Amino acid sequence: MDKKPRFLMHLGVAAGLVVLGLVGFMVLTMSKSPMAQRRPQPVLPLVRAVTVELATRNVLIEGEGAVSPLHRSTIASEVKGRVVYTSPNLVDGGSVNKGEILVKVDKVDYELAVTLADAKVKEAATSLKKVQEDAEAALEEWKRYQGAKGKEAPPSLVAREPQLEEARAKLAAARAQLEQAELDLSRTEIKAPYQGRISGKYVDLGQYLRTGDKVVDLYGTQAAEVVVHLEDAALAWLSVPGFTQKGGQGSKAEVYVVFSGGRISWPGRVVRALGELDTRTRMVPVVVRVDKPFATQPPLSPGMFVKVDIEGKALDSSALLPRAALRQGSLVWVVDSNGALKFRKVEVARTYGEQTLIKSGLARGEKVVTSPLQAVSDGMAVRLTQPQNKAQQKPAAPANSATTDKEEAGS
Repeated sequence: MDKKPRFLMHLGVAAGLVVLGLVGFMVLTMSKSPMAQRRPQPVLPLVRAVTVELATRNVLIEGEGAVSPLHRSTIASEVKGRVVYTSPNLVDGGSVNKGEILVKVDKVDYELAVTLADAKVKEAATSLKKVQEDAEAALEEWKRYQGAKGKEAPPSLVAREPQLEEARAKLAAARAQLEQAELDLSRTEIKAPYQGRISGKYVDLGQYLRTGDKVVDLYGTQAAEVVVHLEDAALAWLSVPGFTQKGGQGSKAEVYVVFSGGRISWPGRVVRALGELDTRTRMVPVVVRVDKPFATQPPLSPGMFVKVDIEGKALDSSALLPRAALRQGSLVWVVDSNGALKFRKVEVARTYGEQTLIKSGLARGEKVVTSPLQAVSDGMAVRLTQPQNKAQQKPAAPANSATTDKEEAGS
């Protein structure tokens, strides 16, 4: 078969197939119904929110400071002599009771001084008695000499008045010397003036002490104090005896420290403010006192740096929110029942840590947004995450509700 007719035949078949395909495509296109147009649905921002719970809560004032003992003394020797005894507790860190003998000084010389002083008292008393008898005899002789005419008082020399005054003065001086000797003898035993712990030891057996030499440094363990520097705004919520009020008890407080992974706390109370403001920071130093700081293990030792939570005045119908819910100082975003975000001005009582205490401006059950949004407008629609988180809030307890609220919110 010739090649040319065969080529033409193949070309015609291919052209027919192409035409047939075009016709089929046009038929399908014309028979298809037009696609309906749809408007795209807007994507609403997804936000997290907390539900407002109103309750009576105490304002929490946070601070920190170093622990110092209520009493601290450097005990010195009031007599001189050689040390013949030291207490087994006379060591750095040793605990001593009130009245416990810490050091004894050799008392032989002082016992001799007491004996000599006692002899001088007896001698002076004997001399006074002799002068009194001589004075009585002189008065009897004066009366016999004057007879019935004796109406005038006898002269002072006749009544031995100068001699009597001198004898009485010598007796008083002898008694004073005896008292001084007995006092020096008692001072040979150096005792602890109060219950405490030793923080420094300066004597040992055989050492010779002079009057005024340091013996021991001691601090009391019955109470400890922490000085907390607070700004003026914080003091408006506190009761500080002698500063914000004339008398009565100060605000309750909790002193705590994190030790070995756990929290150890001590109850305390505000007792006073220091006499002067801090000239550098212009803050008010408030003193918190803790009774029996050594009742726990480990104890609240002097020099320890601690944190302090002071329980302020109570607020009725207050709300505790995460700090992230607060915008621009006193603005929050509230989501209404229709899912619209509304700007709301609130009155902030106090912000501490990650919590904010709202005094007014919110109603029970309202939902406050805590999520950050880059673009936001009043009235915009939003979606809430499910489930919704509630603010961890709890009515104030008598002991230390403010601290409890903070701990629960952080859990």
